[in-house]
Amino acid sequence: MVRSNQTSMVTEFFFSGLPELEDGNLLFFIPLLVIYIFIIIGNLIVFFAVRMDTHLHNPMYNFISIFSFLEIWYTTATIPKMLSNLVSKKRTISITGCLLQMYFFHSLGNSEGILLTTMAIDRYVAICNPLRYPTIMTPRLCTQLSIGSCIFGFLLLLPEIVWISTLPFCGPNQIHQIFCDFEPVLSLACTDTSMILIEDVIHAIAIIFSVLIIALSYIRIITVILRIPSAEGRQKAFSTCASHLGVFLMFYGSVSLMYLRFSATFPPILDTIIALMFAVLAPFFNPIIYSLRNKDMKIAIKKLLCLQKVFYASAS
Repeated sequence: MVRSNQTSMVTEFFFSGLPELEDGNLLFFIPLLVIYIFIIIGNLIVFFAVRMDTHLHNPMYNFISIFSFLEIWYTTATIPKMLSNLVSKKRTISITGCLLQMYFFHSLGNSEGILLTTMAIDRYVAICNPLRYPTIMTPRLCTQLSIGSCIFGFLLLLPEIVWISTLPFCGPNQIHQIFCDFEPVLSLACTDTSMILIEDVIHAIAIIFSVLIIALSYIRIITVILRIPSAEGRQKAFSTCASHLGVFLMFYGSVSLMYLRFSATFPPILDTIIALMFAVLAPFFNPIIYSLRNKDMKIAIKKLLCLQKVFYASAS
């Protein structure tokens, strides 16, 4: 693979964060493909289970279904290219393709982060102010919050991507990561890279702000739950929040490891592991958490699977 020299403009990037094991790449390709298929099928099941069960037509499950839908596209922004690179000797991506991957991956991630914050506020109102919950969290507001999370998530990143697209890339073209990300790409620009620190600060503020809102909501929720006199009441109240809390810890835990380190540097292998946690493992566990930790969701999934069996039986 010939690298670009210092005098010519770079037209593509080369991923160097992937393992180079020649024939042994199948050891990574097959598990990653299985995980990707599970993510797609698992989130589709959660999405359609909510949409087809009228008992789950409420704000909390609506947000879960939207989150599952976003997870499908969030992983599709990176994993198919990872799979392609594992079986290809080229392992390159055009600058335009790299910018599009960054935009969709992080826009979908932003939308999920905003949606998780919205879900925390929803649970806060439901548990801390149950009598007013139906009048506050109306179907119209629920729809507006869902759509607003997606629109804001995509608009938020647009100026940043447009700015990066104007930067010249004329030197090394190796991205030391398994997908296109801000810091590895910006470090290759043939211009002042002090903006990387500003980017880190902006991302850190957004992450910390979201984490604080969710954490404060759950501190208040747990305080209210502990005051419920009956053990059964406490268990029922906490069960409605447990799955969301698990997804929150998975999502923001991996995000924090990835983006709240500023100038700290990790060994390449650790960088790759953190990126896999962030882009692959967290989405992998989300449908498991929602289906195993929620009784209503398990019932809805069973109904959906039974309906599919009846459909195929009648079709044959």
